[in-house]
Amino acid sequence: MENEILKNIKSRRSIRAYNDRQVADTDLNMILDAAVNAPSGMNYQTWHFTAIQNKEKLVELNRHIKSAFAKSEDKHLQERGHSETYCCYYHAPTLVVVSNESTQWWAAMDCACAIENMFLTATSLGLASCWINQLGTTCDDPEVRAYITSLGVPENHKVFGCVAIGYAADNATLKEKVLKENTITIVR
Repeated sequence: MENEILKNIKSRRSIRAYNDRQVADTDLNMILDAAVNAPSGMNYQTWHFTAIQNKEKLVELNRHIKSAFAKSEDKHLQERGHSETYCCYYHAPTLVVVSNESTQWWAAMDCACAIENMFLTATSLGLASCWINQLGTTCDDPEVRAYITSLGVPENHKVFGCVAIGYAADNATLKEKVLKENTITIVR
């Protein structure tokens, strides 16, 4: 019999298509509880989690990110910035912004642990999720920074990732996970 936690880990996938059904408050609270209970360096817990469920604010956030992309020297990002249809959070009804004090050298690792806890909790609740990086690469753009600060992201924080959460759309594709060989070495 397979361990329930391992089954949950193996069943989690990144979903990039969501329906409009909002995440229930009780489910969001469990997901955020899992985040704050993740390990953190020296147990400092310097992170912050900003959950956005307001559709208009999410659309505005996407607009600011696209504006930052449009100013980029990277051609791929410029294309996203000028696209009418690009949505960095895949229209998920909930987005959790995960930030931390950039002066802590373990800040990114703390945030990654919290994000994984959120993914696994969402999966256990029948919710879909996906890691969103775009805000991490644009959070220092003045327009983006002003907007995320207005949403509650602390000014002295860097965004290390976001978690899109919702119910998978009927047309969401689930990729089969194929594990690479020779990625484990055991020294006894």
